Amino acid sequence: MTGAINLPASAGKPLAGWRVLVPRGGPWGDGVAAALRARGASPVVAPLINFAPSDDQAALEAALAKLAAGGFDWLTVTSATTVDVLSTYSAVIPETTKVAAVGETTAAALVAAGYQADIVPSEDNSARGMLEEWEAATDGATGLKVLALRSAIAKQVLSIGLERMGHHVEAVVAYRTIGVPVSAKVAEDVRSGRVNAVLVTSGSVAEQVQQQLGPIPESILVAAIGPQTKKDAAQVGLRVDVVARERTAESLIDAVVDAATAKA
Repeated sequence: MTGAINLPASAGKPLAGWRVLVPRGGPWGDGVAAALRARGASPVVAPLINFAPSDDQAALEAALAKLAAGGFDWLTVTSATTVDVLSTYSAVIPETTKVAAVGETTAAALVAAGYQADIVPSEDNSARGMLEEWEAATDGATGLKVLALRSAIAKQVLSIGLERMGHHVEAVVAYRTIGVPVSAKVAEDVRSGRVNAVLVTSGSVAEQVQQQLGPIPESILVAAIGPQTKKDAAQVGLRVDVVARERTAESLIDAVVDAATAKA
């Protein structure tokens, strides 16, 4: 996402009077906030997760140096937080290295940070979905050198799957996910129902929403960016009311607009 989301001129202000909690900051959060304002909403940007440095900084820095030197054919990025890490390190992705993004949110974050996404799974935006489409996207090539950046808690589904396909995978922990305490005012606004909707963009965000703000009042609309996020939310006890038709920020906002219009 680069800046505001493009909206048709006839979009109007269907979210006028709505306060919507945006759970991520940075370029992605700024873009979503701008798009919400364009629809008439008042965004409440309250980052609920952040990344902490990897426990093995030397390994990460060495991998990024090798990446910049053209040592990899592909880079796999599985979350928007990984993009934050790339930006923090001013990582260079050479033109000879292609980028595979798991999820539209991740792809949008890459674009917002000035990178590109060469593959985004068209159906299942998960590591399994990436594996299903990998062979077609790479024309059946084997022996590719792949840098897989991941969080400390992530299951290595993609790395293991690519190795089984015959590729050379270097899996490196890019960050540890940590919760970010919201302000007392934001917490009180949610608990008292002064927020109309909460956006949930990942399982990690769902966990923090439930831990810090739950139980969410029934009057507040909880919108998830995709089916997997809804499943992750259910596992931590978070209710989800609507799910975006597509795994994009635009579609997530559209889901909130549809719900608001139905209530009107």
